[in-house]
Amino acid sequence: MYGDEKRSGLIIYSAVFVALITVGGWISIPFFVPFTLQTLFILLAASVMKKYAVIPTALYVLFGTFGLPLFHNGTSGIGILLGPTGGFLIGFIPMAFIAGLFFSKKSMSLDITGLCLATVVCYAFGVVWFMISAGATLWAALITCVIPFIAGDIIKIAAAELVTLRLRKSETLVYD
Repeated sequence: MYGDEKRSGLIIYSAVFVALITVGGWISIPFFVPFTLQTLFILLAASVMKKYAVIPTALYVLFGTFGLPLFHNGTSGIGILLGPTGGFLIGFIPMAFIAGLFFSKKSMSLDITGLCLATVVCYAFGVVWFMISAGATLWAALITCVIPFIAGDIIKIAAAELVTLRLRKSETLVYD
């Protein structure tokens, strides 16, 4: 009579996290590669939705690629995906999946391991694509795309874990 509550929750959380990831892209500190809050919201989606966090993340990338102004600073289109930051956008998808898998284990040490591994995977996608699209060396790509952002990503990882611990304490996580 009421329908499928899990599916309804999945749709609602997906819409919320697509919106949050989009807002995170609008909040940016300009560098050659923009420093945004997108990854924080992807990690939070993984905290709440577990492996299903791949759904809003993939929808975000798909919608932005098809022209909705969702990417950083309202950009969109295949050109952004094929540009120097496109690898990071694609890397968001495995990032969400990996973090979600680790969050499903409900262990703080595994959470942090998963968050770090997910971030490294996103870095790997971004660095490889930056090297291809910009013709950069590995060292140049690391200096440009990784090293300036490590401190910020550590803060985002800590924030995501703190929010997760708070949600677990209040028992509001839906996909346990």
